[in-house]
Amino acid sequence: MNQSVVTTSAVSDGVGRALEISLRGAQELLPQDEWAKKLARSEATGQPLRIKLGLDPTAPDIHIGHTVVLNKMRQLQDLGHQVIFLIGDFTSLIGDPSGRNSTRPPLTPAQIKANAETYYQQASLVLDPARTEIRYNSEWCEPLGASGMISLAAKYTVARMMEREDFHKRFSTGQSISVHEFLYPLMQGYDSVALRADLELGGTDQTFNLLMGRHLQQEYGQEPQCVLTMPLLVGLDGVDKMSKSKNNYIGITEDPNTMFAKVLSISDTLMWDWYTLLSFQSLEQIAQLQAEVAGGRNPKEAKVALAKEITTRFHSAAAAEAAEQDFMNRSKGGIPDEIPEVGLSGGPLGIGALLKQANLAPSTSEANRLIDGGGVRVDGSVVSDRGLKLAAGCYVVQVGKRKFARVTLA
Repeated sequence: MNQSVVTTSAVSDGVGRALEISLRGAQELLPQDEWAKKLARSEATGQPLRIKLGLDPTAPDIHIGHTVVLNKMRQLQDLGHQVIFLIGDFTSLIGDPSGRNSTRPPLTPAQIKANAETYYQQASLVLDPARTEIRYNSEWCEPLGASGMISLAAKYTVARMMEREDFHKRFSTGQSISVHEFLYPLMQGYDSVALRADLELGGTDQTFNLLMGRHLQQEYGQEPQCVLTMPLLVGLDGVDKMSKSKNNYIGITEDPNTMFAKVLSISDTLMWDWYTLLSFQSLEQIAQLQAEVAGGRNPKEAKVALAKEITTRFHSAAAAEAAEQDFMNRSKGGIPDEIPEVGLSGGPLGIGALLKQANLAPSTSEANRLIDGGGVRVDGSVVSDRGLKLAAGCYVVQVGKRKFARVTLA
């Protein structure tokens, strides 16, 4: 992660602090010198900078992976800048091709409307709603019409578009690329023109789209925005980015007990990345905690502290305390410091077969007996149904008091 700070001869203490906050946990800030100048101008004039984050409502729920960029937005919001939470109701009709090896099926208007209704409410658990500007890109995209789309498309070349990694890979391997997919980065870039953004945030998979905003702002005679990318949060399995489709996620509206237990299920190594990207503790505090663990402190204590912080943010301190107590009561001491990692394929997989294949039960019939006796837990919850099937994802499975495994089901 890029956590270096720009050094310029005329940076004030306030601008220096803003740069440190901007760069915490960030992957890349482009161009850093331009952002320093924008911050200095804002400090001198008292005019807040306009900071944009766009999310397409492709699913009804936001998970904590999304909050990596939302946390950064809140930090910049607390510095006094104007944050804009943009819901891509128009761009969702196209479908973001980022990271895709095939054409993404577009959502229907009804699906988009249903999902968008919950997005801002959930984002408000991180952002201050009283200081957040919420916009929908259909406001300016729909009025463009056919002539406007043609004019916009004329501002970028096919050769430049094919430099995009996912398009290049698909073309070179003979996979289809629909013409409408070229419209997505153009429309996302046009959002920055419409909003006169000074900074746009996104994940590392959005770099091409974010730089498109800089290009189009220059084409329309505006000062180009800066681009701040954040790493993609690795999910519960410790392998892939957090995703609902991989079932390695924590939804920000999940109940406190589930949220707490899921945070505790991550590996000790992954915990430190989560601290950097999700915790509001200072980097100095995190470094001190990491040093204490390296010096012999039980890493579970650090993980419990992280679980309580995250659960408190989306619920309350009282709910986090209750979740901790519930977890300890249910699992009789919680998850051991080290548990076996088991990878299985063939999901969805019945719970009995999973227990046998993960060597948590000698046979399926014995697995069923354990289930009937209430001795099997998945992510801290007792399994009472022999017919339970687990989809692809990562699960902490417990049999009795002492047998545990972190099972990743592909």
